[in-house]
Amino acid sequence: MVDEMPVALVTAAAGAGIGAAVARRLASDGFDVVVTDAHERRCREFARVLSAELGRDFLSYHLDVTDHAQVRTVIDDVVARRGRLDVLVNNAGWSKIEPVAEMSLETWQRCLDVDLTGTFVCMRYALPTMIAGGGGSVINISSIAAWEMSADHGAAYSAAKAGVLALTRVAAAENGVHGVRVNAVAPGLIHNEFLRRIYPNEFFDQYLSDKAFLGRIGRPDDVAGMVSFLASDEAGYVTGEVFTVSGGVSARG
Repeated sequence: MVDEMPVALVTAAAGAGIGAAVARRLASDGFDVVVTDAHERRCREFARVLSAELGRDFLSYHLDVTDHAQVRTVIDDVVARRGRLDVLVNNAGWSKIEPVAEMSLETWQRCLDVDLTGTFVCMRYALPTMIAGGGGSVINISSIAAWEMSADHGAAYSAAKAGVLALTRVAAAENGVHGVRVNAVAPGLIHNEFLRRIYPNEFFDQYLSDKAFLGRIGRPDDVAGMVSFLASDEAGYVTGEVFTVSGGVSARG
């Protein structure tokens, strides 16, 4: 039996950052959210919390987007159990900042495997289901690192996120005729504990004093709000676009 509630799958959805905020927002919007994450225990726990908060059950899957067979298995199982897939949010990401002249090949490859190839693989196995179902929405989480001239993000991460934008535009051009919209969101600095482990406190202090035009660092809910719009029918004539959520730090026109 096909579930009438629209289904949204979110990668890296069980942490304290953008993925969890997106999953919670889409669930509140009425989507049957599928929680996936590379951290299996955390994934199960977050799905239970979400179920308790909203009074309905949510599927959860351990998912490493670099395991291509696992990606296919998870998406196939979601479709088998829910009968549809309407929204895919590619949020999984990884970064390690090393200068190009010192960067290990392992760092370069790991970043591309997660941030770019992982996004492609999830789209590769989700798109046929969306096409068969008459439409859908793919939302890829990129970054202002994709176009900024800065050493703050790291070359591997910046290159991967730029690739996500190109992938988004081409997929939008290919799949619009099938009713599938493909867009990207490019956040600026969004607070989470992972970033606190990468950057020193001075980085955040300088950001607040020099760049924070709205007087604060971004919050995961800021990105979740944009994803909510792109997943909705209100964005029915929006595809191939990149939406910056940076508090004006990297405004584009």
